[in-house]
Amino acid sequence: MSKLDYCFSNDYMVLRPDRAGAFELMHLLFSPKVGRNKAVDCFTSTELHSFRRRLAIFLNLLLQLFLLSLVGPVVAVLGGALEFALNLASNVLHGRMEYPDRKSASYRSITGFIDPRVDLERSITPADSRYHAALCVMASKVAYENEAFIRDVVTRRWQMEFVQFFNCWNEFENEYTAQAFVFCDKPADAELVVVAFRGTPALDVARWCADLDPSWYKIPRLGRAHAAYTHALGAQRNIGWPKWVEHVKGKPQRVYAYYAIRDAVKRLLEANGRARVLVTGHGSGGALAVLFTTVLAYHKEKAALDRLAGVYTFGQPQVGDAMLAMFAERNLDRPRKRHFRITYGDDPLPRLPHESSAAHFLHFGIRFHFDSLYNLKVVKELPGDVSSSLSPAEFATSRINAAWELARSVYLGYWRSAYCREGWLLLAARAAAVALPGLPFHRVQDYVNAITLAGSNIPKDM
Repeated sequence: MSKLDYCFSNDYMVLRPDRAGAFELMHLLFSPKVGRNKAVDCFTSTELHSFRRRLAIFLNLLLQLFLLSLVGPVVAVLGGALEFALNLASNVLHGRMEYPDRKSASYRSITGFIDPRVDLERSITPADSRYHAALCVMASKVAYENEAFIRDVVTRRWQMEFVQFFNCWNEFENEYTAQAFVFCDKPADAELVVVAFRGTPALDVARWCADLDPSWYKIPRLGRAHAAYTHALGAQRNIGWPKWVEHVKGKPQRVYAYYAIRDAVKRLLEANGRARVLVTGHGSGGALAVLFTTVLAYHKEKAALDRLAGVYTFGQPQVGDAMLAMFAERNLDRPRKRHFRITYGDDPLPRLPHESSAAHFLHFGIRFHFDSLYNLKVVKELPGDVSSSLSPAEFATSRINAAWELARSVYLGYWRSAYCREGWLLLAARAAAVALPGLPFHRVQDYVNAITLAGSNIPKDM
């Protein structure tokens, strides 16, 4: 990519691990002239005199290089083999003596095997204040699966109307990096339209790096936005976020997430006069969800925003700065609160990306935080609050927390709810996670448990 690719922004900083050699890394440590560093795309006149910020960029590039060059190929091979083996074993156990087909309705991701629940909790009815959150968290979980699997769950298990699955093109990475699906609660005269974005797959190292990457653009009238999520949602080279854009000519399968999903939602709202919209996602899917609705406001899509019932995100990383936060709150939380950011335990993803300057990334909105006993605390985070970082003491206690989670999960299904009963694979993953503190806390099953056990504390809106 050339610097012309970013001309839609009047200020930006994009890290380039693909161009980070030994000289570029050393240059970051000893020279404030980052604009002349090949590993950092920004205006050539840009200087960073803070050694702490340059060190943070240095360490981030080093980590991305390590993950992409060494861990990535190994994880891809082992992850593919594990997923295939689990699906083959499942076929045999269910009497299907057939080769696993990645596109079939019976093929599950690793996330789907760790927590096989797909049914909605029957005790949570549409009249329950938790209903929107419960529907969203399960949609966020199912979003990790393939199209056929999702279609089967929505139509057969939930008795709802599957609308469309989106596999969306990233203009900057020349890859499909955003997936989402849309469904309605009824085939006709729907009352709810739900958009669920897929989060980072369990063993997709490239997407891990995107979550870690502190790159950003400053977009006029909007503020600084996370570069990787801006790319994935369909920003265009040179022109950024125009209100209208054509999909890739001659390649109809290459659609851009924001534009394709926005148009689908608008058609559904026109056809269903009473319908309201829910937008959701787990992890990076949550980041895409809140950014999607923020860009709707940026383009003044008032008809869609007026019928927005809520944005529910689970373990969402940070998406922008104080200016973007104030813009989002002004449009999503007035006249009532509609952005609900739900976190659990010591989930590390909401702390990402790590950036030593709070001017670039922070959280905003209403935060519903669940501890490892699924007790709820409601926190109001104001634009400008500095997000906490993981301290050495917190890192040390996370191993104890992981051991506690394992013990808790053994009896949770018998003590609180049969719906929360965990299988052997999930318990094995929790046992392995005792040696890897921090990692167990981003699993989507804990968010499903939290919403299920929350009682009447999760509102539909405020």
